[in-house]
Amino acid sequence: MKYTVTIEIEKPIDEVVALFDNADNLYAWMEGLESFEHLSGEPGQVGAKSRLKFKMGKRDIEMIETITVRDLPDEFTGTYDAEGVFNIVKNRFEAINPTRTRYISEQEFQFTGFMKIFGWLMPGAFRKQSMKYLEAFKAFAESQ
Repeated sequence: MKYTVTIEIEKPIDEVVALFDNADNLYAWMEGLESFEHLSGEPGQVGAKSRLKFKMGKRDIEMIETITVRDLPDEFTGTYDAEGVFNIVKNRFEAINPTRTRYISEQEFQFTGFMKIFGWLMPGAFRKQSMKYLEAFKAFAESQ
């Protein structure tokens, strides 16, 4: 399953990218994030691996992030590997004008096991969650 979500942020591109690029800010806009633990590689750079733990309702979700492309603002891509789900996320930022930025997030999900059924039955849930994160990031960025 592949899709793209986009949002416009009332901030200059350099400010938006700086906020996005700071792992300490994840807790401010990623609802449910309980921990972000660096595992290997140079933090924030290609090849770096981190463990993210989320609480989503009654579910605990753990995933491993691997940064695969770092060329901000043009591209920041990572893979997210969790039980039954492998997600590739390509983030891009474009200056609309000196004070407004477009944030584009391209998502690709690959499912295994039970999650294959869930992904097939409820594809809208994944898009909705992705958009929720973009909206939360926009609110966070515009409040800074």
